[in-house]
Amino acid sequence: MNIVTVGSFIFFTVLVAYISYRFTRDENLETSEGYFLGGRSLTGWVIAGSLLLTNLSTEQLVGLNADGYSFNMSAMGWEVGSSIALVLVALFLLPRYLKGGITTIPDFLESRFDSGTKQIVTILFLFGYVLNLLPPILYSGATALSSIFNVQGMFGVSSTTALWITVWGIGIIGSIYAIFGGLKAVAVSDTVNGIGLLIGGLMIPFLGLMALGDGSPVDGFNKIMENTPEKLNSIGGEKDPVPFSTMFTGMLLVNLFYWGTAQHIMQRALAAKNLKEGQKGLIIAAFLKLLGPAFLIIPGIIAFNIFGPGLPPMEAYPKLVNHVLPTPLVGFFAAVLFGAILSSFNSALNSSVTLFVLNIYKPYFKPKATDKDLVKNGKMVGVFLAIFAMCVAPLIANVPNGFFAYLQMVNGFYNVPIFTIVFIGYVTKKVPAVAAKVSLAVFISIYAVTQLVWDTGLHYLHILAILFVLCSGLMFIIGKIAPKQDLYVLEDQKAVDLTPWKLLYPMGIAAVLAMLVVYALFSPIGIAS
Repeated sequence: MNIVTVGSFIFFTVLVAYISYRFTRDENLETSEGYFLGGRSLTGWVIAGSLLLTNLSTEQLVGLNADGYSFNMSAMGWEVGSSIALVLVALFLLPRYLKGGITTIPDFLESRFDSGTKQIVTILFLFGYVLNLLPPILYSGATALSSIFNVQGMFGVSSTTALWITVWGIGIIGSIYAIFGGLKAVAVSDTVNGIGLLIGGLMIPFLGLMALGDGSPVDGFNKIMENTPEKLNSIGGEKDPVPFSTMFTGMLLVNLFYWGTAQHIMQRALAAKNLKEGQKGLIIAAFLKLLGPAFLIIPGIIAFNIFGPGLPPMEAYPKLVNHVLPTPLVGFFAAVLFGAILSSFNSALNSSVTLFVLNIYKPYFKPKATDKDLVKNGKMVGVFLAIFAMCVAPLIANVPNGFFAYLQMVNGFYNVPIFTIVFIGYVTKKVPAVAAKVSLAVFISIYAVTQLVWDTGLHYLHILAILFVLCSGLMFIIGKIAPKQDLYVLEDQKAVDLTPWKLLYPMGIAAVLAMLVVYALFSPIGIAS
């Protein structure tokens, strides 16, 4: 391993840790609000940077570029399509969350329905995070970093041992941020790493186009246009991983859940110092998501044009990185990759601890617990969950191929079902708690049948959309038959200033228009012109 590579990796990683310490050393982490919500002090740019890094992971960097290598740009729907979801969350959901002064998303469900609904959703969230998010993040990240640093050769161990070493290295460092620094340390480190990710991530396609164009990125892009113009098509067919039709059905719902309901994402906006900063952060993130295809899909297309067909798709991105990056920059990029891994891991860990301590431990085990008790026990739970994830992650290597595709399908067991009851909870006043519970049971049961027993022939995103409509209608019917006796009223808890951002509407419209422009440019018409 080149000493320059190791040195640049250590320098950037330590720099991020030092900056995070400097910004958070005076924070009061003895209160639950200070620990779990950063003292409700996050500003727009910090929120946007944290959202971006929390969202990104090695699974995306490698997996989406593998789709670009194998198919076309249709998978960019996950990135570009997020923009409209972020705008909608800034307009409708965030003002209600901050008005209610909630710390976790299930808090709203308790006030709107009942404590039983809150606990069911908390368990669903924890199921998703502890079993379906934390271990895969560690595994995918460790696989990439172990390869970059040749941990197997460095320590003279087997590939399995190298994986264990890297998993525990990532897990321990991530745990320090999440467990002992609280949310603000996570958010600050995310922002610094976000800057590095934009620089490093955009560097790969630029250098890749230069390599393809013999020193000219313009010539490199022209070669793609000449040789493989079909790969620049964002309008995927039914055989592509993300058919364009799903943009109007399940993908929009999944994006709304992810950006507006998923605890580890919304916790950043819930920690905003006021509504203005929260909305500003979400809109900035909407614009930043439009850059996603540049470093998450186009490098895969560049790799196809440089190396040709025949590569295992998951190797396309790492091979391109090693091919185009100068040696001194490999360490910097590895540090950026490390930051993305840490961000996803410690964000999920922090949110898991928040959900467990505030929604399960306090109400059921110690209702009179002080803030100091909550923070202390939160750290203990965080240590336990981190160790659990570090023990499980290496075992994923024994799972058959296709595991990550399976994970995406599993997410459907809790993401859109939860979004459905949150949505109906906000748009109605009389739908009772029993309707939410019936909806969750029906949604999850039918979805399980379609994914595990009966192959309907429909894309799972279409199935999620159909079930959203079905269960929303079911909740409305129950609300008509057995309406809630006392109408729900969202009370202002005076947690933060609720003055909206004055540029919300023009900037929100601009973000949506920019999304449409990006799609138009990479449509068959745009490519032809």
